Amino acid sequence: MTNIKALVLLGILLVSASGNAMADSSVVGLWRLSNGKLTVKVELCNGDKICGKIAALAKALKDDGTPQLDINNPNASLRQRPVIGVQIFNAMTPTGPNKWKGKIYNADDGRTYAAYAKLNGNALEVKGCWGPFCKNLDFKRAN
Repeated sequence: MTNIKALVLLGILLVSASGNAMADSSVVGLWRLSNGKLTVKVELCNGDKICGKIAALAKALKDDGTPQLDINNPNASLRQRPVIGVQIFNAMTPTGPNKWKGKIYNADDGRTYAAYAKLNGNALEVKGCWGPFCKNLDFKRAN
């Protein structure tokens, strides 16, 4: 009888774990900021965490035809890299079903902020905070 209970418990744990992995993987894909300014490619990284890189910009080139660069980065050696490809969601950790917390990098000012993300259907709601001040970023699924 104890072996049957152990097997049932193991089965429940396996189903529960696979359900969480599926929920986390549903965030994977391309997400466009509601103002159309940028598109982020979100992927699973470091197990169940999420990472996101800038995949596209509404204005990818400067007026002179050269790529937009990460000119505000506090690390001077990174200021000549193109903004497309820069990781902005940094290994955000799950905090519940379809919720994560971590850090977000803002190439517009070169700062990194505390971040909270929530997946709600085809919407990814991200909040970037500096102390008590927060800004909401709304993304829609682009693919």
